Amino acid sequence: MAKDPFRNRDYVANFDALVEEYKARSAITRETHQMKRDIAYGTGANERLDLFFPKGSSGAGPVHLFIHGGYWRMFSKDDFSFIADTVTAAGAIAAIMDYDLMPDVRLNTIVAQVRKAIQWLTNNSGTYGGDTGRLSVSGHSAGAHLASFTFCQGAGVPRPASALLLSGVYDLKPLQSSFLQPLIGLTDQEVTAFSPLLLQHERGTRVIVAYGARETDPFRNQGSSFAQHLEHQGLFVSEHMLRDADHMSAVRDLGIPGSAAGDLLIRAIRDSQPCAQP
Repeated sequence: MAKDPFRNRDYVANFDALVEEYKARSAITRETHQMKRDIAYGTGANERLDLFFPKGSSGAGPVHLFIHGGYWRMFSKDDFSFIADTVTAAGAIAAIMDYDLMPDVRLNTIVAQVRKAIQWLTNNSGTYGGDTGRLSVSGHSAGAHLASFTFCQGAGVPRPASALLLSGVYDLKPLQSSFLQPLIGLTDQEVTAFSPLLLQHERGTRVIVAYGARETDPFRNQGSSFAQHLEHQGLFVSEHMLRDADHMSAVRDLGIPGSAAGDLLIRAIRDSQPCAQP
């Protein structure tokens, strides 16, 4: 039987070791960085984010929101604190968010939570030394999918000035035939409403679309297709294939300044300009 190209565990030999590395590095980041933990961006139990601050910063700096992946059903912000290593190295405040997980909630709830976090950062990050006019966003895998909903038509929140979408899934239809379907039960309505390749996006956000050269065909093909989709809609887009990176090492490297993925994250932060209003 052919392997499921969406089941990344089958294609990444050190999958579990990398997940443990995320956790270990995240614990170190929380111990060594100045931070504010579990700030409520909404009223729900999982509507919380952590803020990490750059060392020796003076004046208002950029703000960057990272959205974790896990096919909308696993992981938490605590697994990805290490992304703040790169964000703070770029002189920005890192916001790492949690959200509710499927199948306990549906995609409309999660997308609304991401938008709620963006709105909260716009309204409140200035209190913590952030420049609310220099907001950027990134996400990995399902997090990249979710990040795209901060600048799609009708988002109803201030759009981020720039975005890095890493190893995202942008057409949900194939997932209905994957290992994932019995676990989260994507509906036809969700496929139509929440496939970024079917949606219109607003100009004004500079977008970097990236994926690993060692990822499976759906991730590479969908990434390339989505970059073209955004470009045809008039957005400024750049597309990058990360040499030697697979689905799990790509996000590990996002937290390493000087790596190819880390440099793209720094670029997204430095590209941030005043946010366009909805």
